[in-house]
Amino acid sequence: MFVVQKRIGNSDNFGYLIGDEGARVSAIIDPSFDASSLVDDAKRRGCRLEYIILTHHHYDHVSDASRVRERSGARVVAHKISPVPKDIPVLGGEDLPLGGENLKVIHTPGHTFDSICVLYGKNLFTGDTLFVGECGRCDLPGSNPEDMYESLFHTLMKLDEDIVIYPGHDYGKTPYSTIGREKRENYTLKPRTKKEFVKFVLEP
Repeated sequence: MFVVQKRIGNSDNFGYLIGDEGARVSAIIDPSFDASSLVDDAKRRGCRLEYIILTHHHYDHVSDASRVRERSGARVVAHKISPVPKDIPVLGGEDLPLGGENLKVIHTPGHTFDSICVLYGKNLFTGDTLFVGECGRCDLPGSNPEDMYESLFHTLMKLDEDIVIYPGHDYGKTPYSTIGREKRENYTLKPRTKKEFVKFVLEP
């Protein structure tokens, strides 16, 4: 199993290539702006691209999906309710096979209604739901701070503390973290009631 993390574009976006070199299969997560370097990396590794996984529908995460699809033949994966064009609609709790491990889809609405995180072994790709030291905005069209509270505290924070999180943007002091570290250090994850959390994330 491998994980390649690359900064793409001018908005501190991260794009990812993940896969199984033994099985010669791979997937791209969030092909924002120009994801050609990830496609090239898959070819260098001799790994066929199976999936293009979109963590949510915002332009800065999906803008190169169609071009990657045309170039590689990989199938686009997104939540069933996502407005993006997709080949494989998924729901939370579903698994997608990728080599010797399954990709587990976790529905994490809040930043957007169609936000998903993807768990691959002990690696969690969080899109704009959870960053290193921060969480995604909840004041945008389609956002819901109450849903974000549930996604953070009752879904992601229930996962094993040694799981490595790979966010959708390079906003933190390190490019990746762990569930345990975020529990201890992320100020947005301090214990709060849902009402307190909603007020907190909507404050100017």
